[in-house]
Amino acid sequence: MGNTSGDVKILSYEDVVLRRSDLDILNGPNFLNDRVIEFYLSFLSTVHSSPTISLIPPSIAFWISNCPDTEHLKDFVKPLNLRDKDLLIFPVNDNTNVEVAEGGLHWSLLVYYKEANTFVHHDSFMGVNKWSAKDLYKAVSPFVSNGDASYKECTDTPQQKNGYDCGVFLLAIARVICEWFSAGGMKNRDELWFTNVKETVPDLVNHLREEILGLIKRLMSEGASK
Repeated sequence: MGNTSGDVKILSYEDVVLRRSDLDILNGPNFLNDRVIEFYLSFLSTVHSSPTISLIPPSIAFWISNCPDTEHLKDFVKPLNLRDKDLLIFPVNDNTNVEVAEGGLHWSLLVYYKEANTFVHHDSFMGVNKWSAKDLYKAVSPFVSNGDASYKECTDTPQQKNGYDCGVFLLAIARVICEWFSAGGMKNRDELWFTNVKETVPDLVNHLREEILGLIKRLMSEGASK
């Protein structure tokens, strides 16, 4: 049998292949999947193309957090050159089963800022991903510093008002932090980007799904016209 309409490939962007079903996810009140998350993080990487910024795809962040073999993990992260980055953004998912692709029920965001040698966790739903974020922090910390990086929960992270927008909040927060960094950031290690996130994200999430849909359709149109 041929592919169902939802499985039809609609766009290849960088290393991400989007399917028709991904548009359906963005159109409705749905939990964002790995592909949509990876697509928009990849897009942000092209907008903020500094070699000192790295937005890590969900699958890589997941494996760093859940890899059972320390030696294999060392080989796995080596090409990422994490120590050379000033800003690292990791999507966090609460899935812990390496046998289940695209599992999990909640997204949040873990950020490493080299200037402050600090990891910050942003969770839009009452910090429920705290333990998953701490697992990722513990796994990746030796590869970005000497293992002495601190960890902070951002308690001022804007909160979602439903059970499905966590991925949209993740992407909105990632975008605001990248914009903060690209604009020069603040040297105040206590404040960092927190005010920007608090003031900008609540409005941004209201139209980000529509914006991402428009971006995908524009890229599809550009691809079709080549």
